[in-house]
Amino acid sequence: MGNSKSGALSKEILEELQLNTKFTEEELSAWYQSFLKECPSGRITQREFESIYSKFFPDSDPKTYAQHVFRSFDANNDGTLDFKEYVIALHMTTAGKPTQKLEWAFSLYDVDGNGAISKSEVLEIVMAIFKMIKPEDVKNLPDDENTPEKRAEKIWAFFGKKEDDKLTEKEFIEGTLANKDILRLIQFEPQKVKEKIKEKKQ
Repeated sequence: MGNSKSGALSKEILEELQLNTKFTEEELSAWYQSFLKECPSGRITQREFESIYSKFFPDSDPKTYAQHVFRSFDANNDGTLDFKEYVIALHMTTAGKPTQKLEWAFSLYDVDGNGAISKSEVLEIVMAIFKMIKPEDVKNLPDDENTPEKRAEKIWAFFGKKEDDKLTEKEFIEGTLANKDILRLIQFEPQKVKEKIKEKKQ
């Protein structure tokens, strides 16, 4: 049973993932099988990650966003994700605790990895999110957030920041927890993933 060559997930990794995520043993084992099918090497490259991500969003262009997501989860910066990093990524973006999600969101928005977010970084991620919103859905957005520029402006204003200010992780997490509207503006997509997963289960 414990033979990893048979394509079974090792007991240690399985237990660790069950401890750190809300996924069941069945879900994890099934994902591991499909992960190995897609990535026989047991590691997933950025390009493969983009391809898997685009299956979640067949009607949009998630490539840029997927690149940012990949960067935020490639913990050791080796240009690949192993199964553990991949599942943690899935968990954090769809089912993690609010603070965990926001720690992840901070690392997503901190594009250059310097520990603070600038307004231009907010705009960069928001532009990537907008590529994933269907044009007909954009029409339904409020006037003050129906372009990436307006949405970035609105997020920045929520935090009370001036044009050239920087946002620390603490400010980002506390500000977002205190204001549900910011959460909605910075995390358009995980809700969509949840809906897609639910649709698949029904």
